[in-house]
Parts: sequence; C-alpha cells; structure tokens
Amino acid sequence: MRVVVQRSKQAQVTVDGAVVGAIDHGLVLLVGITHEDTEQDAKFVAEKIAGLRIFEDESGKMNDSVLDVGGQILSVSQFTLYGDCRKGKRPNFMAAARPEQAEPLYDRFNELLRQQGLTVATGTFGAMMEVSLVNDGPVTLIIESK
Repeated sequence: MRVVVQRSKQAQVTVDGAVVGAIDHGLVLLVGITHEDTEQDAKFVAEKIAGLRIFEDESGKMNDSVLDVGGQILSVSQFTLYGDCRKGKRPNFMAAARPEQAEPLYDRFNELLRQQGLTVATGTFGAMMEVSLVNDGPVTLIIESK
C-alpha cells in the first residue's frame, strides 16, 4: 500500500457535484493499493497513520497524532499512486490492483482506521472525484507498507 498523508484544516470530496465526504481538522489520505497488498499491509498502514505524530503539541512541536488532537480522516482511493512514469509520456498503471481486489482492501483499511477510534469519511471508490483541502503546514508524507 502507498498512502499520501496530508495534514488538513478542512477537506471534502465531491462526486457529480455532490459532497460525499468531508472533514474539519485532520488528515486527507490518498490511498493506493497494489497486487501484493494484503490485510496485513492495511493493518500496518492504518496503525502507522493513527499514531503518526505530525500535529503540534502545546509547545509547537510535532508530537501529537490525529487521535491526540481529535482529528478526522478523509480517505480517498487513488490507483494513480501506482502509475509508472519511467518510460514514455503516458503512465503505466499495471502495478495498481484491479478494482475487484482493491475495493475490499480499501474498505477494510478504512474499517481498521475506525477501529483505532477515528472518524473516517470517504470518497466513492472508482468514481471521478474532486478533492479540495486546506493543507495545514503544509505537511505531506508518504507511507508505504513494503
């Protein structure tokens, strides 16, 4: 799994002009799944993200997690994270898992985040989505399970 993590003051995802998921303070996750990913990968990444200390504490140091600050998660499926741009001008998406494999693992990943005590809003798997956010910091990290 590959997840782009963005600390956000607010974010939302829109499909066909309707907001399908929104958060106030928290993290926006762009979630990519590849063929070899398993529930163990999803569990590792969910636990890492829930405990990731990227929010400022009372002294202004990044010591607090999304759980510590009462933040929320906006999770958006993003197969293009496995786009290979090394050859030519058109990305190759062969490393991205097929939807029938990726969607159940994406759903499980979101459930594992909820089990950590987080509120998780999502986009619509496989849909064309518009994601808007106010990036806080900006703080943007990439988490990989491999």
